[in-house]
Amino acid sequence: MKLYKNLVNAVAETLQEIFLKGRYADKALERLFKQNAQWGSRDRRFIAEAVYDIVRNFRLYSELAQSQKNFWFITAVWLVIKDIEIPEWQEFQHVDADFIKKAKERLKNNLPVYESYPDWLWELGTKELGKEVWEKEALTMNRLANVVLRINTLKTNKQKFIEAFKAQNILVNEVEGMKNTVELVKRENIFQNPLFKEGWFEVQDTGSQKISEFVDPKPNELVIDACAGAGGKSLHLAALMNNKGKIISMDVEDWKLEELKKRAKRAGAFNIECMTADATSISKYESKADKVLLDVPCSGLGVIKRNPDAKWKLSPEVIEKTKALQQKILKEYCVMVKAGGSLIYSTCSILPSENKEQVNKFLDIDHGFEFIKDASIMPSEGYDGFYMCELKKKIN
Repeated sequence: MKLYKNLVNAVAETLQEIFLKGRYADKALERLFKQNAQWGSRDRRFIAEAVYDIVRNFRLYSELAQSQKNFWFITAVWLVIKDIEIPEWQEFQHVDADFIKKAKERLKNNLPVYESYPDWLWELGTKELGKEVWEKEALTMNRLANVVLRINTLKTNKQKFIEAFKAQNILVNEVEGMKNTVELVKRENIFQNPLFKEGWFEVQDTGSQKISEFVDPKPNELVIDACAGAGGKSLHLAALMNNKGKIISMDVEDWKLEELKKRAKRAGAFNIECMTADATSISKYESKADKVLLDVPCSGLGVIKRNPDAKWKLSPEVIEKTKALQQKILKEYCVMVKAGGSLIYSTCSILPSENKEQVNKFLDIDHGFEFIKDASIMPSEGYDGFYMCELKKKIN
């Protein structure tokens, strides 16, 4: 393939935004593409693939480049590893492809470097999951995630959806065990698809969809999605309830709820009411909800396939603060569950210390709940990693 200096420069500058200015990869790329609307899909694909792959393998590539700040040279390493011919540009005059490839081979037995994880995170994963399980999951999480779509049954059905996509020459595979879930055979920007704008589908991983199904909402129930964010699970809950009953979607960030309102309108989800999560709203629904979903903030280790820069933005201190927040949310929000109702705790983490151990810690202090069931999804199963647990509020 022919390389253009402006595109390679865009890769290097985006890496600088991510690693020196702390921006998230998706936001850095979104900003870049807005500033360069003239670029075609091929150019954008090259930049996005390069940036995400370098972020995913940053420790390895920076080790091979012998620098964590020379982003042009790090990009050159990526080109060598991908067997893309290095142009005779001044910026690449000291690139030795043979040296880079031999150095990569020598690092194969140093898994934290070769698989690009911080030492502390590799040690933590090994400690919590055991060496064999952690290594299996760590390697899996370095693979590119599939694009999974949830068909919105408030607007269409699976057969109509697949036929409509086929008419656009977009092929999908059905996901085993899921009624309204498909995977794209070939990656593409489906956010520009007219069917997306009409609300026929949402991009949502299978693991995330399984949490809404685990909640098992009924059409006549009051369900509170108390850490709703931009509302992916709220929208799924609305579809499962067939727009009946009521969903209260709460979050501490009002801008996320504004995004949810737009998404709900597009999806035709009319049984969702958005509300800022605070002491007043919690008190308003004390002992009233049939189901309360707490999809709490977490380390996000289960979704590293999609957010590889999380590896470099996390720290032991961040995880400890997050675990304290998880307990705080459990204790403060559980009061909204009515007697006999269910509290569903979920994370997109694979660490037991954020999952079952947090549930046990909550149950050790008598809040009036009992354990019913839980489930874990590991990245090695093919999708994102999640944990979910149902607790029942005792009837006194």
